Amino acid sequence: MANCDNLFRDFNGNLVITKTKKDSLIISKDNLRTKIKKYFDEKHPKYKPTFYIQGSYKMNTQIRTKDDTCDLDDGVYFKENPDNVTCTTLQRWVKEAVDGVTDTTPSHRMKCVTVDYKAGYNIDLPVLLFDKETDTHPKLAVKDGDWQEDDPKEFYNHFNEQKDSNGQLVRMVKYLKSWCDYKRHKMPSGLAMSVLAMNSFQSNSRDDVAFKFLLIEIEKKLKANFECKIPTTPKDDLFADYDQTRKDNFMNNIAAFITDARKAVDEEKNQFKASKLWQKHFGDTYFPDGKDEDEKGINTNSLSVVIGGARPYYDNAKL
Repeated sequence: MANCDNLFRDFNGNLVITKTKKDSLIISKDNLRTKIKKYFDEKHPKYKPTFYIQGSYKMNTQIRTKDDTCDLDDGVYFKENPDNVTCTTLQRWVKEAVDGVTDTTPSHRMKCVTVDYKAGYNIDLPVLLFDKETDTHPKLAVKDGDWQEDDPKEFYNHFNEQKDSNGQLVRMVKYLKSWCDYKRHKMPSGLAMSVLAMNSFQSNSRDDVAFKFLLIEIEKKLKANFECKIPTTPKDDLFADYDQTRKDNFMNNIAAFITDARKAVDEEKNQFKASKLWQKHFGDTYFPDGKDEDEKGINTNSLSVVIGGARPYYDNAKL
């Protein structure tokens, strides 16, 4: 059947943000750090901010959205809270520190301060408190709420432990995130898709085959128990607040995707026609057209399942 592995590899390359934008992103990040340090030195000298890039940029799962935008999460850490100010106050101070950097007023969101740039990216600034003498994990500031235990570094380390040497898990996360970005309408977050991918990833020599089995495994697990628990601190369920409409939307989307993925991998001989099946769910901005020619292949449903290591994988020796 049609082998679209090369199309997925090209897709992965197309999801990489441009060097120009990446360079601008880093320059902007450094500028924000300088502004924040200066603000606290002058206004609140007892507070000494440090920084840690986290999220998709750190994990190498960052993608270009269909609008050609991207973001970066840069955690603002404090080792102590000498004046015992509230979460909201500490966030507000960070917002004041970066106000005026761009023409747009920074947004004070629930769990971060966001700075938007006209160049097509934004930088999120979550605020965390980490007293190393008393805290096992840092605490995240929540607007109009309390400190919430969180640990982005722990999640990053856990993800690194799950990665395969061929980088296929990283690519699977990017494909899932691009699918959610294309569909939108309250599809799961990038963090949720990263967790689902880690829980259901099965390596294969072909990305199209691996992705098909990933979707199938995710659906199977969610049908048995609709939850997405972070494996690290705070170990909460990212699907806990999903109402029935949002749950049905995601499950309907993944069911439709599995139907077309099976057709593309197991039935369609023509690579161009197979690529059109993939584009129904990824769009055609970054996922390329295949060649208008038939290929010989095998039905991947006949592949044997080998149990070994931490998770099952599909024997692809015949591919």
